[in-house]
Amino acid sequence: MADLLPAAPWTQRPDLAELVAAIGAENMRWVGGAVRDTVLGLDVADIDAATVLQPQEIIKALEAANIRSVPTGIEHGTITALLSGGPVEITTLRRDVSTDGRRATIAFTDDWRDDAARRDFTINALYAHPETGDISDYFGGLEDLSNRHVRFIGDAYERIREDHLRILRYFRFQARFGSELDQQAVNACSELAETIKGLSRERVAKELLLLLSLPAPEQTVELMAKLGVWKVILPETQARQRASLQELIECERAASIEPDPMRRLSALLPALPAIANDVGTRLRLSRAQRARLTCNAERSVQDALVPRTLVYNVGMECAIDRLLIAGADIGSLHNWVIPTLPLKGGEIVARGVDAGPEVARILRAVEARWVEEGFPERSRVEEILEDELAQRNSPDA
Repeated sequence: MADLLPAAPWTQRPDLAELVAAIGAENMRWVGGAVRDTVLGLDVADIDAATVLQPQEIIKALEAANIRSVPTGIEHGTITALLSGGPVEITTLRRDVSTDGRRATIAFTDDWRDDAARRDFTINALYAHPETGDISDYFGGLEDLSNRHVRFIGDAYERIREDHLRILRYFRFQARFGSELDQQAVNACSELAETIKGLSRERVAKELLLLLSLPAPEQTVELMAKLGVWKVILPETQARQRASLQELIECERAASIEPDPMRRLSALLPALPAIANDVGTRLRLSRAQRARLTCNAERSVQDALVPRTLVYNVGMECAIDRLLIAGADIGSLHNWVIPTLPLKGGEIVARGVDAGPEVARILRAVEARWVEEGFPERSRVEEILEDELAQRNSPDA
């Protein structure tokens, strides 16, 4: 694999050229995912830079060039430059002083290799000169990329003890880039799986959702279960739920639906709202995410019978989730807009019903029949209303 950064649209951005001019090409390198993904010919979403300059020097250099910045992680050496084409994180070269599995105490350095040595995998420790494109590869990352080999830098056990989250990161990168497994990495992840319990739930949730957002995570989830890793993060998942994930992914592909990590997380949980709520709370998910998990957990075998009725009752997002998890066809929902009942309570009052609970009851009864009949037009709604009023006024009512 070439040791020059291939041409890519992002490398031609004028705003990045201005950033390089402000900091100085010899003071910085593009690093990490942007370099890795460009070498692989993939689209690049986020751009990061490493620099020998101290954070305050970066801030001054950017101010002098009229480039806005925010100190997003200044205690760790990170300044974010706010560019027209998107933000760029610029981080001073670092080395670890001490680690405890959850966080590291760092010191700044001017040694590129020291900075590379503290990164997790060889494929993430690639640095590219912003002008020449020369790639600095200290640990064989280019060869590993070529071989689709996800490998820890140095001893896998040691790297995981430094940061337990690297267990989950290993499986995510394996799912995205890997081919043959790295046996030392697999052994270390399995033996140290329990250390994940010491991580913040937010960090675990973020990695879990990133894994589930990949095109084909199902084999990796199965591997994690086999190695005893999955039960540490999501003990609610059993073999049936893992099979459900695989079926869901096949359904998404058949329907040309983009992967959705929350939908896939729902498939990995039993159809029990209480469990879904517990998992959402444990993982510190947002209120909207917890509500979605709970709604999806209320799925039943009846969902697929009348898809549009399901949408009307629970909303489009939850309905599509539940239908896909059930393996049902969602074609009838394409471009369908949820209708509004063409009847207001005031119209019922105008027909002689006193305002209050009785109006609400009649309105609910009309709506239920309207939904059951497949959302007919206004004329039919008026007929249903007249029928309900007639029943109400019947001597037998």
